[in-house]
Amino acid sequence: MAKKPKLTRSTRNAFVDLGFDPEEAECLKVQATLMSAVARLITARGLTQRAAAELFGITQPRIRDLVGGKIELFSIDTLVTMLSRATSLSPDSNLPPPHAALR
Repeated sequence: MAKKPKLTRSTRNAFVDLGFDPEEAECLKVQATLMSAVARLITARGLTQRAAAELFGITQPRIRDLVGGKIELFSIDTLVTMLSRATSLSPDSNLPPPHAALR
């Protein structure tokens, strides 16, 4: 009879679960959350990559990298700047929950 696989409870941070140290994992989680917010904004507004690039003040290839999930290419500062250009995000704002549509 086959053994049941051992299940491990998640830490609620996939990066910790993948073995990153807690500090780096938290930074990666913030980056991923911000990237997701930018990608959702692009989708919610029906923007082309060219229009998104103009809105965020970056090039279309950078938008392609962002929607392609290349997290290592985007700093937290860059992502916050992008969101602030497209929304009323300010330094004292709270980010909307991941499921909230950005308009």
